[in-house]
Amino acid sequence: MEEFMRSILLNLSKQKGANDLAKRYGLRFGAGRFVAGDTLETAIPHVRVLNDAGMLVTLDHLGEFVADAREAEESADYCIRTLDAIAQAQARANLSLKLTQVGLDIDRSLCLDNMRRIVLRAKQYGNFVRIDMEDFSHCQQTIDLLLELRREFDNVGTVMQAYLYRAADDVAALAAQGIPLRIVKGAYKEPKEVAFPEKTAVDANYKQLIEISLGAGNYTAIATHDEALIAWTKAYVEREGIARDRFEFQMLYGIRPGLQRDLVREGYTMRIYVPYGTDWYGYFMRRLAERPANLAFVLKSMWRD
Repeated sequence: MEEFMRSILLNLSKQKGANDLAKRYGLRFGAGRFVAGDTLETAIPHVRVLNDAGMLVTLDHLGEFVADAREAEESADYCIRTLDAIAQAQARANLSLKLTQVGLDIDRSLCLDNMRRIVLRAKQYGNFVRIDMEDFSHCQQTIDLLLELRREFDNVGTVMQAYLYRAADDVAALAAQGIPLRIVKGAYKEPKEVAFPEKTAVDANYKQLIEISLGAGNYTAIATHDEALIAWTKAYVEREGIARDRFEFQMLYGIRPGLQRDLVREGYTMRIYVPYGTDWYGYFMRRLAERPANLAFVLKSMWRD
């Protein structure tokens, strides 16, 4: 039943009509638990609160269903505004983004030009840009464009998804070049031809990816709310003598805040992925798909509204 609900929610996340409707009604039905407001001005105070609690942040201006070059350039401009706001607020935060929101599906050259503008601005501030990995159809394109950017900039990295069969080879290749990586399980619905269908296999591959990246001396972000994987990581780095400044834990805004605080108290670096913007619908539905039990929270919110 849970897998059935997950499939429904992931399919709903791709519906542009539903996204347009959600934008009209703002952050309702519990979305405010996972999204830090509609605007940059509402997101920055959330960043400050997290910083004051000893946590780092990665800000993501949500953008999905980008249809033309004008929208892609506007999205890139907003990413630059985000970097400006981080610098102005002296916040301990960097930037995450998806290549499709800056034009990958429209024109590769447009996307690359937009990314150069964004990464250059981050470089000027001494900041970092993380390219989020999307579904499998964008995987190789994302890696290729990342490598092109890395010829000019050293302040850009990406994400590796443990449910993909190819992930171990990709991590080995990128880690050998010193490219900072975030390791995640993966949030898209992929066919069994390209992705592990069983959770146990995904978890085993997740551990392997951490071993490959950290074993290469590569700075690694371990992005998970899974306490078993967190405990395994703690034991692994202790056993291997890996310093705590060589990795960080990452979690999503609004999910497991108590566990986030616990890790900070234990002396680990904790970074919170904080999304904001009017295009919150697709992100919100993927969060529900990761844990369909969150639907109970949504239903309560709908009743209150």
